Amino acid sequence: MPRELCFVLMPFGKKPDASGTLVDFDAVYHEMIAPAIKQADLDPVRADEEMTGGIIHKPMFERLMLCPYAVADLSTANANVFYELGVRHAVRPFSTVLIFAEGGRLPFDVAPLRALPYQLSPSGTPSDLATTQPALAARLKEARKNAADSPVFQLIDGIKPPDISHIKTDVFRDRVQYSEDVKERLRAARTQGADPIHAIERELTPIADAESGVVIDLFLSYRAVKAWDDMILLVEKMSAPLAATVVVQEQLALALNRAGRGEVAETILVDLIGRRGPSSETCGILGRVYKDRWEAALKKGDALLARGLLEKAIAAYLRGFETDWRDAYPGINAVTLMELREPPDPRREQILPVVTYSVGRRIAAGKPDYWDYATLVELAVLAKDEQRATDGAADALAAVREGWEAETTARNLRLIREARDRRHEAVPWAKQIEEAIENRVNK
Repeated sequence: MPRELCFVLMPFGKKPDASGTLVDFDAVYHEMIAPAIKQADLDPVRADEEMTGGIIHKPMFERLMLCPYAVADLSTANANVFYELGVRHAVRPFSTVLIFAEGGRLPFDVAPLRALPYQLSPSGTPSDLATTQPALAARLKEARKNAADSPVFQLIDGIKPPDISHIKTDVFRDRVQYSEDVKERLRAARTQGADPIHAIERELTPIADAESGVVIDLFLSYRAVKAWDDMILLVEKMSAPLAATVVVQEQLALALNRAGRGEVAETILVDLIGRRGPSSETCGILGRVYKDRWEAALKKGDALLARGLLEKAIAAYLRGFETDWRDAYPGINAVTLMELREPPDPRREQILPVVTYSVGRRIAAGKPDYWDYATLVELAVLAKDEQRATDGAADALAAVREGWEAETTARNLRLIREARDRRHEAVPWAKQIEEAIENRVNK
């Protein structure tokens, strides 16, 4: 017999709370919430749509209404989570457990509610799991007693919850399982090229009616195999609210740029920054747009235009890094392009230690990814440190997830090498590292 479902309402990624403490919500889910739900003999279901900007589609309402149990993380007072909690409290009298990270303050309207606090480590991950996991599992088991935890049903006498049939719940479970199956198939398809992904897309048609989390997974699967035109076409098939979200617009701009439509990509990104403010991701992609146009101008022999585009690329990357010092990606790109200037930009000497510290802290936190190691490689090449560059390259090659990532690193190393060759500052061993990463791209 399948276990009952427990829906998890929470932000995604890393978000600061009111005191400025960074909370790693992905770690909170995987290390604390999901294991506790399983300890309570339930199956966790996470709110995938949160990553798409909080647009609540039919599948989200189904999860809020039909999952017998729910856990809501109120840390950072995330507006999407509070809206979803309001919907949940309106239709479910009981079985919703509230949690929050210690150190933050709950808003007035939910402060009287019984919420379970949990502790964070300095890196924003959950600590004291030996205490918190069983405590959350115990709250979920206690919720089986059907004591009202919704203030709507606690305070208003005589109100009755809507009648949710078991048949509808069974259909919902099938839908959730189907979404998980599709995601698993997409994970496998990403290693085989675009054709298997096309086949899955055809199953999901019409895309505008498909679950948002699955559509985003499909979108990023096309990115993994560098199917840029397919990414662009998929956005046209999405529902309007999903297509308008920041994550989709950023990745659409990336695809447009890779497909040779840099001017259109620039317009999208500049508009995003104008409406939502700068972010390390948006500015990083914009920097890449200018960087590609700079290279194209160089190849055409238009030195004056190339110079102007290089300055714009540096400014975009630098703005992204200044927006969030913890994200080393725009920082290393700014420093690399400063090295490529003729003469090199002296500001790079000030920024380089900050980028080094930033990526060092990410790696020390225990969850480095490909970009962290790739940044170490570029930093070491810039510093002409062969041993550190070799060590970083070994770690980066082992961490490659998608070919386009290694392709970006090899390209940056080539640009550094060519600039130094022109200045008669060749570093022979750097080309060997560049070639090793290029070989990984070809595989």
